[in-house]
Amino acid sequence: MAGMRSDGVLAVFDVGKTNIKLSAVDAGGRVLETLSLANPVREGPPWRHHDLAAIRAWLFDGLGALARRHALVGFVPVGHGSGGVLVRDDPDMGGDGAALPMIDYEQPLPEEVRRAYATLAGPFFDRGSALMHGATHQARQLFWMEREAPQAVASARWYLGIPQYWAWVMSGVAVSEASVLGAQSHLWNVPERRWAAIVPARGWGRLMPPFARAWERVGSIRPALAARHGLPPALAVFAGGHDSSVNFYRYQAAGLREATVISTGTWIVGLSGTTPLELLDEHRGMTCNSDVFGAPLGGVLSMGGREYAAIAGPDAPQVPVAVETAARLAARGTMALPSFGDSDSLFPGSAGRGRILGEPPATAAERKALAVLYCALLTAECLDALGPGREVVLDGSFVREPLYPALVGAFAPGRRVRFSLDAYGVAAGAALLAGHGARTEPVPVDLSEPGALPPVFTAYAQRWRAAVHRDAPAPAGS
Repeated sequence: MAGMRSDGVLAVFDVGKTNIKLSAVDAGGRVLETLSLANPVREGPPWRHHDLAAIRAWLFDGLGALARRHALVGFVPVGHGSGGVLVRDDPDMGGDGAALPMIDYEQPLPEEVRRAYATLAGPFFDRGSALMHGATHQARQLFWMEREAPQAVASARWYLGIPQYWAWVMSGVAVSEASVLGAQSHLWNVPERRWAAIVPARGWGRLMPPFARAWERVGSIRPALAARHGLPPALAVFAGGHDSSVNFYRYQAAGLREATVISTGTWIVGLSGTTPLELLDEHRGMTCNSDVFGAPLGGVLSMGGREYAAIAGPDAPQVPVAVETAARLAARGTMALPSFGDSDSLFPGSAGRGRILGEPPATAAERKALAVLYCALLTAECLDALGPGREVVLDGSFVREPLYPALVGAFAPGRRVRFSLDAYGVAAGAALLAGHGARTEPVPVDLSEPGALPPVFTAYAQRWRAAVHRDAPAPAGS
C-alpha cells in the first residue's frame, strides 16, 4: 500500500494488559479523541481469560461512535506481546472466533505444564527472553492449550498475536507479524528471522499464517460488519504491531534511529537498535525484541511502576517532588535498594529483598522523592545494560514528574537525555505506520531537555551503585 491519504483519520485500537484504548488519530500522529475500557477478565473455566466477546462489543460501539465524528479511513491494531488467540476457521466470524479462551498471562501455570515446557523451550535467541512469570509467552500458552484441550488445538486454524487477532476479526485475513512475535513469544528467533525450534517440533507451523509488515494493509473491513455498525465499507485494516515496538517506530519515523528509548509505566521498557547481541543477558531482565522492520532490538524490562508504588506508598502527594527534598535524601544517604517486586530484573537474586538503607524517609513527600530517585537509578541501570549509545529518549508516565528526566540525565553522564510529554506515543506511532509507504521525510517529534541538577546527585548515584554491588547475593553454588 502506498500510504493513507493525508486528510484521513485512523482508528487505533491499543490492547494493554490492564486497559484498552480506541483513539481517533490523524495521519500526522495527533490524537483527536480517545475512548477507554478496563480490560475485562473472567476467572474460568478452563483458565482465567480475557472476555473477547465483551471487548468486541465495546470496540464496535466505539468505532461506530468515532465514525460519526471523524472521517475514518483505516484501523490499526496494537497490543502487548504476552498473549495470543487460537481461532477457528470461521470466515463468517460467529461469536469471537476463538477456539479456546484467551489466557490471561498473569494466570499461574499448572506445575506440570511449567516443568514440561521448561524442557522444550530452546536457547535464549529462540526464546528472546528468560522464562517469565505466570503464563507469559505465547508458545507456553499454546503448549498449555495443547495439553488441556488437544482436540480444540487440532481443529483450530490459526494462532494469532493480539493485534493480528483484531485485524482478523475486522477483515477476515490472518497474518503473522515480526514485532509481536519478537516480544517474548518464544515462537520466533529474531536474529535469524525464523521460527523457533519449538514450532516445527510441535507441528505448530500449520497454525502460523503468512507474514505481513506492521504497516501493510491486509484487507478491508468485512462488509457485514461495516453495514451492521455504520462503518465506512472501504475502511482499511492494517496488520499492526507490538505496542512498545510501535512506540519505538515513532522515533524511527522522526529520524532518531540510533536512540535508546525508555518507556515508563507499570514496566520500564528499554529498547535500542544499537545494542550488540552479545550484551543481552537473560538473567538480568534483558530481551531480544524486534522492531517493525524485523530487525533485532536490545531490550530490558524492569517493573518500575510496581516498585515505585511500593516505595512511595498509597498516600504519595500529587504535587511534583521538590529538588530540595530529593537533595536532602541524597545528602544524608537514604537509599532504596532492589528489588521491591517479585522480579529480579537487572539484579539477580534480588526479588522481594528491597530495603531502605540509611535514615528512612520521614514524610509522604520524602517517600515519593525516594521512589523517584530509585526509578531514575533503575533507568540509568537499564541504559548501562543496553550499551553506550549517546542519544536517549524518555517517555511514558514517569516523565510527568519533572524531576525524573533531570535525575536520569544526572545519573547517566555522557548521554544526551531528552523526553517526550506526549501521553499517546503508541497511538501516534500506530497512525504513522499507516502512512509509512508514502512518507518522504522525517516526522517532527517534540522533545524537551531536562534541567541541570547539583552534584550531590552524581555522588549519590555512585554510592548507590556501590551499595547495590555490595548487597548482591552470591552466585548459586558459591
